[in-house]
Order: sequence, then C-alpha cells, then structure tokens
Amino acid sequence: MFKGIITAIRRWLQDVGLLKGIKGLRHHKQIEIDEMFFNRIDYWDRLYRGFPESGEHEIKYTTVDGKQNKRRKMSLNLPKVVAQEMASLVYNEKVEINIGENETLEKLFEEIKKDNKFNKNIQDHLEYNFALGGFVIKPYVKDDKIKLSYVTAKSFIPLSWGNTGVTEAVFPNQFKRQKYWYTHLEWHVWEGNNYVIKNTLHRSDTQSELGIEVPLTDVYENLEPEIRFRNFKKQSMFVHIKPNIANNFDIHSPLGISLYANATDTINTLDTMFDSFNREFRLGKKRIIVPAHMVKSVVGADGGMHRYFDPNDETYEAFDFGQDADDIKDINVVLRVEEHIAAINAMLNLLASQIGFSAGAFTFDGEGVKTATEVVSENSKTFKSKQSHEIIIEEALTELIDIIVYLSQTFGSLPTVSGEYQTSIHFDDSIAEDRTAEAERIYQDLQNKIIPKKRAIMKRYGLTEDEAKEWLAEINEENATATADSLDFFGGSGN
Repeated sequence: MFKGIITAIRRWLQDVGLLKGIKGLRHHKQIEIDEMFFNRIDYWDRLYRGFPESGEHEIKYTTVDGKQNKRRKMSLNLPKVVAQEMASLVYNEKVEINIGENETLEKLFEEIKKDNKFNKNIQDHLEYNFALGGFVIKPYVKDDKIKLSYVTAKSFIPLSWGNTGVTEAVFPNQFKRQKYWYTHLEWHVWEGNNYVIKNTLHRSDTQSELGIEVPLTDVYENLEPEIRFRNFKKQSMFVHIKPNIANNFDIHSPLGISLYANATDTINTLDTMFDSFNREFRLGKKRIIVPAHMVKSVVGADGGMHRYFDPNDETYEAFDFGQDADDIKDINVVLRVEEHIAAINAMLNLLASQIGFSAGAFTFDGEGVKTATEVVSENSKTFKSKQSHEIIIEEALTELIDIIVYLSQTFGSLPTVSGEYQTSIHFDDSIAEDRTAEAERIYQDLQNKIIPKKRAIMKRYGLTEDEAKEWLAEINEENATATADSLDFFGGSGN
C-alpha cells in the first residue's frame, strides 16, 4: 500500500536535505537507504500475506489445445507459519516484566498494559516484526493516559541513526478523503537538546505522489503542528524493535530484515512441491478409456437418443481406436504421495536451518505443516535463536519504560514517577527440556562457591537485583528464627 508513497517521501526528503544517517561510530556521512530495500519489505509483506494480489502467485500450463492458461499455485503459507512460531516462542503470557522498588511506576505500567492490551498487541506485532523486519512502539499522552501506538516496518522511515539505533524518523500515514489522497507525516527529530515532534499534512490527486503541504486543520481539528520536549536524554520517543539478524542486503542500514529474507527461494520451492502434491491427486485420478464412437448419441429401440456412458462423468475419456474397436481400458495411475511428503520434509529441514530453527522443527504429514517446538533442548538452534531475539526485545522494553517515566514527569495529569527503579524481563524458557539440569548447575556453582547467592537467585528466577536482595533478607530472617526456636526446644537461651 505504502510502496509508492514511501518512494515519493524519500525522494522529497533527499531533495530538501533532511535524509541523513551515521555510518559508524566515527564516521558521520550522508547515507541514503537503498530504495530497493523498501521494495524487499514490500515483497516480504506479500509473502507473509500469501500473495493476495491477482496474478502474483500464478503459473502457466499448456493443455492439449495448445492454449496457455494460468492458475494460482497452491501455497503452504510458510512465512506466516514461521513468523508466528518465532513470535510465540519469544513472547507469550508467561513473560514477566518486573519493576523493582518503585510502586508508582509498577502501578502505572500495569494500567498501561491493561488499557492498551499490551500482551496481545506486542505478540501480534512481534509476528509482523519477524515477517517484515521490524516494528516501532510510540508512547504518547491522550486523555490523561499514556497510549501505545504500533507501526510496522512499512510505515517507518529512519532519518538519522548511530550505533545505539535510530535517533530520528518520520512516520507516514496515508488515507483518502473524497477525491484527494492525504499523507500525514509525523516527524521525530532533534534540535540541539530539544526533542521535537512535528506534524505535517500533504495532499495529492494520486496515491503515488506526496503532493503539496496543506494546513493540518484541513483534516485534523486538535493536532498540534509541533511539540517540544526539553531536558530529554539522548533517546528517541519511540522504540525500534527488529529481528536479531544482520542485514546482509544493506550493511549500513539501521533497518532489520525478515526472518525468512534469505530463504525466499526455499519457500517458493516448497510451494511448488506442495502444488505438485495437490495436483498429484487431481491429475492422477482414475480414468477409463472408451472408444469415441461409444460416447456418441445413438437412436435407441424406443426412437430416442441414448449414450452408453454418462457424459458428465469425469472418469471416462474418449479415444478414437477406430470404428471396429470396442476395447474399454481401465487406467490406474500410481500416486507418488510418500515421495512428495519425503521431499517436502527434506526441504522443510533446509528452511528451518536458514531461519534459525532446529532440523525437524517443521514437518509435513500430508494434511499441513506441523510444528515441533513445544519442547526443545537449551543447546538446540531453536532455543539459541529465541534467546538471541530476546536480547533486542529486552533492551527495547527497558527503553519503553524509560520513556514512560519521562512522560509521567512531563505531563502533570499523569502520576509522577520519582526515585530509582530497576527493570528486568523474565522470558518464558519452559520450552527447554533441561531446566532441571540448569538448576543443578546453579546449585553446583553455589556449592563450589563460584557464584554469589544473590546472582544465583537472579539467574534462576529472573528477579531484579533489589528483588533478589529482598528474597535473601527473608531467607536469612527465617533461618535466624528457626535457629532461635531450635535452641529454645533444647533448653537454650534462644539468643
């Protein structure tokens, strides 16, 4: 949808000299993201949606009449399957976001999660993240509450970036009203130490052009043209999340790539195999060859026109053996079902290795693709990929909470968060079959005195440092009480 307008916006940004980036830590250079990269995002999106456009996933074939016909190639829709599976592995209802030693922030964040249906939205957009190569969370204040806006990779244009991530960006939103196409651009830029959010509106006669800038009041009644935030630390008012995969299409780009970006040929091959598997039953159906003269209408004894065979029965095929031939031949085609299933499973193992899953993670049983990632080993490729993606998600959610704290301190209508706070994210690792082994290793480390008790508790139960200290204090208190009670029982003083 946004492919044409994204191109128009980027060319306009280049013309006015606003498109800039940071190549590396010491090199500040004008960098333009390759326009082809947005074409790739658009292609990944079409793969994810199963090529709904007419003609996108069609193939030609020839009939006995010599005509070139088209039909839609059947698809396993694997991009949807793999993106959904990885999203459910890295984030589900068992993930815990802990905020230690700050009740105000903890209560505020719980309200934000509830009002914004956070767990549902974050998992949906993590699926889009793995499909398209990233997404953005934008906190904002409306009606005295903090809201969360989600933006996919198709509607996110970085303006400048560094080794810490994207620092400036523009978010386009295109819509049609009456006969005009409108594009709302929301700018997030730095002006010195001030973080500025600007809103501009453009109008065009066509969807592919940005058009002229018009007043915001043409569409929006209460939208401010500019909002300035002062004394804001050098962090953007949005959180950019992407798959933890190196971008081998544009190594200077801050944008991420799809989970299946380097496996599109494999996915297309699997669709060809699946299409052939289904055609096997259609083309390999039972047929009976009869002489052509037998399917012609003849005059019966009653004077009416009759046929030997039902002309609507697809089982029968007419063939001219000559007028004297009366042979009827039964043709039974051997279906290659097992061969197709074996070939598809072999290719599924290749796909799994390309996208970060263990071999056997996806299997085809003749009815559909099944996943086998409910229980995996901590040493498996699936589990390691899951943990790798969690690194970026944990950093992003920590940044999100920092932005929420700043907003609470900026807008007087919100509960003001003050004092220290710690954020820790405990992901669901219950899919690992050797959690008991991990607990035993931690216990052995404690016995060998090579890990502090506090660190062992933090690692085993996913607690913050303050929570682990509190837990240890309770343990020590209980142990002290137990010792005093035992001394009293044996006649001691209890001191």
